[in-house]
Amino acid sequence: MKKDLEKRLEDVVESYNQGNISRRDFVKFIGISGAAMGVMSGPFGLVQKALAGKNSITCHSWGGSTSEALRKFAFDPFTKATGIEVIDAAFTGMDAFLTQVKASYPPGGEFNIAHLSAVYDYARYTDLGFGVVLDETKIPNLKNVMAKMTDTLRSITKGTLSAVPYDLGQTGIAYNTKKISKEKAEKLGASLLFDKSLKGKLGSWGGDFRTNMWYAALHTGQSPNDIKDLDAVWNALKEQRGLMKKYWASGSELMSLLGNGDIDATVAWSGRVSALQKQGHPIGYLAPDGTYSWMEYMYVLKGTDLDVAQKLLNFMLEPDAAIAVAKGQSYPSSLDPTKVPMPDEVKQLPAFDPTGKLNGYLFADPVYWNGHQLDWAEKWDRIMAGK
Repeated sequence: MKKDLEKRLEDVVESYNQGNISRRDFVKFIGISGAAMGVMSGPFGLVQKALAGKNSITCHSWGGSTSEALRKFAFDPFTKATGIEVIDAAFTGMDAFLTQVKASYPPGGEFNIAHLSAVYDYARYTDLGFGVVLDETKIPNLKNVMAKMTDTLRSITKGTLSAVPYDLGQTGIAYNTKKISKEKAEKLGASLLFDKSLKGKLGSWGGDFRTNMWYAALHTGQSPNDIKDLDAVWNALKEQRGLMKKYWASGSELMSLLGNGDIDATVAWSGRVSALQKQGHPIGYLAPDGTYSWMEYMYVLKGTDLDVAQKLLNFMLEPDAAIAVAKGQSYPSSLDPTKVPMPDEVKQLPAFDPTGKLNGYLFADPVYWNGHQLDWAEKWDRIMAGK
C-alpha cells in the first residue's frame, strides 16, 4: 500500500511539473497522501522541489464568506498585479491543520500562510518552531496596523513578528433589544449573563471553557488573565447553569437561537452578531471592559519564500484591499482608523474601535490559559454536565 502511494505521488509530481494538473489539485493530493503515508524524505522531497519551482503561494483560511472575501478583494488583485498565484485552501479544523503541518516535509513544508485566530495559536505554532522572522522593511503597510495588535504578538516572539495582524474580533455579549434595554445591558455588563430574571432565556458557548470562565471572572470582579478566587468563578458558573436555556455548539446554532428569540442574552462572536443585525433582527451588542477579544493574523510558516510572502502581506494591508475584506467577512480590519479612514460600513461592525487603541479589549494570555487547560477544561465539562 505504501509503495503504491509513493509511486502514485511521484507520478502526480511529474504531471504537476509538466503543467497537466493545477496547483490547487496538487496541494489537495499531497495533503491526502501525507496523512496516509506520514513523513518520508524521498517522495516529499520531490513535492517540496516541485512547489518551490512554481510562482505561487498557498494561504489556508476559514472557508465560506471569509475565503470568498480574501479571494475577491486580496488574492485575485494581487495575482493580477504581480503574476504570482495565490492558492486558497480551507482548514478542515485547527487540530487537523496542525497535524498536517507537523507531517509535512520539511516541517512546514508545502504550507505557507495560515489565517490563524487567537494569540493562543500564535504561541503554539511558535513554540513548535514553525515561525519565521519577517523583514518588516518589506512590509511598509505594517505602520498602519493598530499598535496593540503587533505589540501583543511581539511580546511572544521577543520583539519580532512571524505574522501580520489582519482583522479583529470579540466574543462579546449579544442581547435581544425587545426584551432587554440598552440601559440595563450597559448597567449590568458581564453580569447580564448571570441575571436571574433571565432564567430560561440565557445561552453560552458550551465548547470553550475559556469563554465561560472569562465572563465569570468579570462577573466576580476579577481579571480573566489572573484569576485569584477560582471558587468564586466555579460557583458562579454552577449557578448560571440553572439559568441556561442552551449551551450552543456552533455559530449557526447561535444565530438560530438569537434569531428565533429562543434566548435573550448570550456570549456571541461579533461577526455573527453583525450578520444578525444585517438581517434585521433586534440584536444589540455589548462589549464591557475586559471583553474577550481576539485577533486573526496571517502566520507565515517556516520554509515559505519570504520575499513572496512579504509582498503578498503588504498588498493585503493596502487600505483598499483590507477594508474590502473587512466588509466581506464582517470583522474590522487591523488597520488603525486614526491613520486610515474607515467607511461607515466598517465603523458599524461590532468590535470596531474608532480610537485604534483597543482600550478595554483584552486578549487571552497564552501562557496563563495554556498552563491550566487540562484541569480547567475538565472542570468546566463537569459543570456543564451538571455534575
